[in-house]
Amino acid sequence: MTNDTWGHVRQDLLKAVGKNNYVTWIEPLEFDALEGGVARFHVPTNFIGNWVSRNFGDQILTHLTRSGAVVDRVEFKVARSGAAHAAAAPRQSVSVATAAANGAVAAKPATARPGSELPGAPLDKRFTFDSFVVGKPNQLAHAAARRVAEGGQVSFNPLFLYGGVGLGKTHLMHAIAWQLQLDRPDLRVVYLSAEQFMYRFVQALRENGTMQFKELFRSVDVLMVDDVQFIAGKDSTQEEFFHTFNALVDQNKQIIISADRAPVEIKKLEDRIASRLQSGLVVDLHPTDYELRLGILQHKVDQYKASYPGLGIQNGVLEFLAHRISTNVRVLEGALTKLFAFGSLVGREITLELTQDCLADVLRASDRKVTIEEIQRKVSEHYNMRMSDMIGPKRHRTIARPRQMAMYLSKQLTSRSLPEIGRRFGGRDHTTVMHAVRRIEELKAVDNQIAEDLELLRRMLEA
Repeated sequence: MTNDTWGHVRQDLLKAVGKNNYVTWIEPLEFDALEGGVARFHVPTNFIGNWVSRNFGDQILTHLTRSGAVVDRVEFKVARSGAAHAAAAPRQSVSVATAAANGAVAAKPATARPGSELPGAPLDKRFTFDSFVVGKPNQLAHAAARRVAEGGQVSFNPLFLYGGVGLGKTHLMHAIAWQLQLDRPDLRVVYLSAEQFMYRFVQALRENGTMQFKELFRSVDVLMVDDVQFIAGKDSTQEEFFHTFNALVDQNKQIIISADRAPVEIKKLEDRIASRLQSGLVVDLHPTDYELRLGILQHKVDQYKASYPGLGIQNGVLEFLAHRISTNVRVLEGALTKLFAFGSLVGREITLELTQDCLADVLRASDRKVTIEEIQRKVSEHYNMRMSDMIGPKRHRTIARPRQMAMYLSKQLTSRSLPEIGRRFGGRDHTTVMHAVRRIEELKAVDNQIAEDLELLRRMLEA
């Protein structure tokens, strides 16, 4: 048997097992030799060798036989660095007898080496630490992610990153995985979304593969789950996630989680899971400030210079964009991409006038719209209180006064009606909101501290 034969067999396996399974499990195999009826393959890790042997060994053996190769058994072993053969490496084998008895079964993997294309969860090559622009709003999250990416023991587990859309959570998750791949290729890393975790669990239930699912997820070194708020309300998935979480923590394996809000603020998330998620380091990626947005734009311009040589950009354009598009970094970067493409097509320097014409729709859509939830969060952070107290029943002055200020700002900065504002504050009556507005109006006229707090909060919310 030759490498050409194995190449044809690989194509047959691609059709048989599907692209996702092929990329994850078959593609890493390297044909070594066929001797005495034994086809030997090199694998990157023992884990992959074991998994392929159990779940795809029969199919490989069947397709090799169909290709005309005289094969009785296939073996998988880890090759030593720089050596074609690794006699000391453990071997996993499948025989013809086993294949004939069991038939071919295609597994549904949920993990892979970092950087390989997980089903539904490929890593984006753009999202590395080098391309992440650090500023005050994301400084702590970046430092924590860097620490975890070193691959050693850390004092916080899990690392929980949360924040709104386009603030860099997924970028940091991918950056951690890429760095681990570079520095610690021996580690088994899983990166996937909570939705994909649920899908795999449901699939395992349907195919009676829950034991394989448990073994697979609990054998990893680093588990990374994006958008964990998705499993809230899914009881069976939450149950399995909780046990997987505990099993990995007990083994001192690192867990990194992201969500759009803090654990205690995720509705329908079980209390025991929220408590576990808060047991490590919980980091908020704050909305970007003007300086950070400007830094991101300058970084992108430096990248674009190679693609658009000779295309000039007038002073003040980046500052204008950083000021006008403030809610979402993805929109900000997309606007700059559109601007450079347009300037290149029409052969004109990127001026402020061209920017306003080209991005008229984006600028209109990005006009600042403050939400009640954002006001509640900012006021809670300012007064160092929990979000749950903001909308809860407690009436102590240290809670009631900030709640009244949040109601006042909701009336001033949003177009919501009094009854709607009341509902968003724990189902309170509109008369409660009216009272809060009047009370804060009275207090800000005589209490300088309240007046200063209101002005500070307003500036932060309208930034």
